Amino acid sequence: MTQDVTRQPDQPVDDAPGYPPLGPESLTWRLFGDWRGLLQGPWAGSMQNMHPQLGAAVEQHSIFFTERWERLFRSLYPIGGVVFDGDRAPSTGRQVRNYHRGISGTDSKGRRYNALNPEVFFWAHATFVMGTARVSDYLGYPLTDAQREQLWAEGIRWYAMYGMPMRDIPPDWASFQAYWDRMCTEVLEDNKATRDVLDLSELAKPPHASWLPDAVWRVLRVPIAKGFVWLTVGMYDPPIRELLGYRWTARDERLLRLFRLVIRNVWKLVPFERRYHPRARAAWRRARGKLPPDAPLVETPARNLPPPEYRDSPHHYQGGH
Repeated sequence: MTQDVTRQPDQPVDDAPGYPPLGPESLTWRLFGDWRGLLQGPWAGSMQNMHPQLGAAVEQHSIFFTERWERLFRSLYPIGGVVFDGDRAPSTGRQVRNYHRGISGTDSKGRRYNALNPEVFFWAHATFVMGTARVSDYLGYPLTDAQREQLWAEGIRWYAMYGMPMRDIPPDWASFQAYWDRMCTEVLEDNKATRDVLDLSELAKPPHASWLPDAVWRVLRVPIAKGFVWLTVGMYDPPIRELLGYRWTARDERLLRLFRLVIRNVWKLVPFERRYHPRARAAWRRARGKLPPDAPLVETPARNLPPPEYRDSPHHYQGGH
């Protein structure tokens, strides 16, 4: 895809006939939406924000850094729904797309940006697909060449659910990898939004751990923050490490392989449905006949909602509340 950070967005169009939603036969259903994905959250967030337009939009419009956990857990519902909602996935995808309407402006270097610029929107999607592969490669079993090809073919169907233009989409894994490599070496940049994602020094307690004493969390936060950043650096492509000034040693690589072995073996002990986020878990239950096909979609609990002053904003998913 041609990347031009000065280009203004096309109007979203529903021009993707013939792309069926993903289902339980897909590799994406098996790999995406499980709880291991939380471990690559800073990787995905920083990779997205390194895109000049996306980083500027986050810096000027997002409240993510005041509600990291809530935004993360809240977003998993509609983003996961684009994969797991079956016949309702196109509707979910268009909802996600429409949250980005009107997010535009000019960055600190005078460059215009718009969240619905197709190149920007596609880059965010690319990080989801590549992130799915990275979770498998670094926290599970490395994908085969055939699986990568399948994952990207399904990634095209996944992207079609948003109703965005489908022009110039890489047709296969090799071309997608070439696109990714070019983004890492020619387009992405170090910026404030990226550094803010990687700064976990003031990471708040997760909403479901509000019972934890503040003093205990302050102690736990230090190794948790360092661990997240270390894993993120390990998952980065070498050009990204160099861009951001990180080192990765042979010892780090050995430790990462050991970490993968631990996660891989612990993961085998987790019951199948418990491996998945509630939206994905409900989809598997529908697919297996444990829920009716038209069962209501699972939405985020109230604890993940944005701050009250932002709940009327069309840019925030409210989960039906």
